[in-house]
Amino acid sequence: MQKRWEERRTFEQDAPANAEDLPKDQKFMVSFPYPYMNGRLHLGHAFSFSKADFSVAYQRMMGKVCVFPFGFHCTGMPIKVSADRLKNEIATYGNPPVFPGADEPGQEAAAGDKKQHSKVAAKTGGEKFVWNILASMGIPEEELPLFQDTDHWLKYFPPHCINDLKSFGAHIDWRRSFITTDVNPYYDSFVRWQFAKLREGQRIRFGKRYTIYSPLDGQACMDHDRSSGEGIGPQEYTLIKMKAVAPFVPALAEAATAGDVFLVAATLRPETMYGITNSWVGPEVEYGIYRMADGSIFVCTPRSMR
Repeated sequence: MQKRWEERRTFEQDAPANAEDLPKDQKFMVSFPYPYMNGRLHLGHAFSFSKADFSVAYQRMMGKVCVFPFGFHCTGMPIKVSADRLKNEIATYGNPPVFPGADEPGQEAAAGDKKQHSKVAAKTGGEKFVWNILASMGIPEEELPLFQDTDHWLKYFPPHCINDLKSFGAHIDWRRSFITTDVNPYYDSFVRWQFAKLREGQRIRFGKRYTIYSPLDGQACMDHDRSSGEGIGPQEYTLIKMKAVAPFVPALAEAATAGDVFLVAATLRPETMYGITNSWVGPEVEYGIYRMADGSIFVCTPRSMR
């Protein structure tokens, strides 16, 4: 039947000549949340997809004009993070890599009995190196280094997903298939048009909010963009400024000529600071001296200042 569907182009639905005259209840479109292209489709996709596929098949049998397009999600950081991690694995452990504690290339050290129940563990099979995660998908070893290039992910996984969905018997018009990102200029212009339209209608505007930021990538790093740390959001700390008084240690003496010096501590519970009796300084912690916009001097760690 699948061969016959392909030969007859059964699911390729053009807009009929009388499309504008058709009542709404004679037209039916179904869509599916674009699966992310950092791996193959899994049983969860199949379960959800079956609902959409059954719906469009039923409506077509009812005589309606039906269309089912399908997109592949490639936007965001997960692909970039994985490609960068693979690049680092090869640079650190060789090609093919010999991971710490492993006897042969590509092997990982034996894990303990601790069970992983996270979403990531379910997708990766418990593997922690990208090389092994990709190998577990059946990708030949000689092809694995190609995944250091983000574009290769976009070329490799969508065709495999299309074949899997065809095997599933999907009622999709594959002419209407696409990937996201500006690698696809048509989809990119569609998204730009959407935002321009919404902005013209004053439905959206530029604003500011606190967000998780990736110094490595130089951009905001949203929840699903991270290889770890899912569910973590910005957290508000209060800085407590404790004014230092002379005499100063040599490192601070010069800075103190420019403004007041403050030892700065961060806390999640500023209300407890009224009862403070002492402040601890880490003898092995690296502190920095920073001039603030108002001319005052802050003493704190580089991480805190960043």
